[in-house]
Amino acid sequence: MDRRPTSHDVAHLAGVSQSTVSFVFTGRPGISEATREKVLRAASELNYRPNLAARSMRTHRTGRLAVVVPIATINPLTLLSGAIAAARDEGYVVEVVSLPEEQTARDERLTEVVESGQYEGILAFTPLPFTDTTGGGPIVLSVGEFDDAMHMTGEFTDSRPIAEMIERLAAQGHRRFIHVAGAEDFPSARARRDAYLSTIDRLGLESLGLTDGDWSGKAGEDAIDALPDDAPPLAVIAANDVLATGAIRAATRRGWKLPHDVAVTGWDDHPQSAFLVPSLTSVVQDRERLGAYSMHRLVAAVRGGEPPEKPDGLLTVVWRESTESPR
Repeated sequence: MDRRPTSHDVAHLAGVSQSTVSFVFTGRPGISEATREKVLRAASELNYRPNLAARSMRTHRTGRLAVVVPIATINPLTLLSGAIAAARDEGYVVEVVSLPEEQTARDERLTEVVESGQYEGILAFTPLPFTDTTGGGPIVLSVGEFDDAMHMTGEFTDSRPIAEMIERLAAQGHRRFIHVAGAEDFPSARARRDAYLSTIDRLGLESLGLTDGDWSGKAGEDAIDALPDDAPPLAVIAANDVLATGAIRAATRRGWKLPHDVAVTGWDDHPQSAFLVPSLTSVVQDRERLGAYSMHRLVAAVRGGEPPEKPDGLLTVVWRESTESPR
């Protein structure tokens, strides 16, 4: 065999599961002597040597934690920076493990990480096929910030800023609104849409419609192009900054003045949003602090301590020029 043999090879030759191989080499009780001998015989035949870190599972102290993230999206980057900094502050070494997009391959990779014996705890920002601990193995904590399709969920679906923005615009005198929603298959888009509808109804405001499609600037343009000429004064509640940028372009092209004829809000506070003309009111998501909070939860579970309190203010509205009072 040219490559280094793995526990999977041993399991195949011995006719047992990969987890059984792991249990044999980590001293897990409950394995029969016959099964143990079969695994050791297969390992000897293949010249297999387990990772020495696996032996630390007897004490569950390796000083190492893993963070698993989906490879199909860049959204975890700020989550990771917060999580890694928090772990290092607690004295842990952190390894980031990216997961393939395909579900079966993702589950197999997760199983490998859990059974490697290298980590005291594993923090996952994506759904897992298992939770908590695996029979004396590492603590596994899934904070579920992404669903199986790698769309943001969990804390990212908190839509309260939508209500806050509509309430303030209504207090300024706006009575007519439109919501440019994101793609329907995103939990965050559905949550923002529902918050828009409930707030409009609660405040007795007029909605000129709710458009959906995707997250592109073109979708924002199309939504404004479809409005009647007498739509202003109007407030546009866009589900993200890209949609808002398209809406601003279309309104300007129609000769509508911003923010007095048309006010626009976005979400995500992209770096360019503060430099648009007018600068865009948007929502900041403190992903770094959310990542740190998630890691502190994992560390508390590993050490058997009390979980930390959830931080406030993970979502903040940044008010800018695009939402001044209407004429």
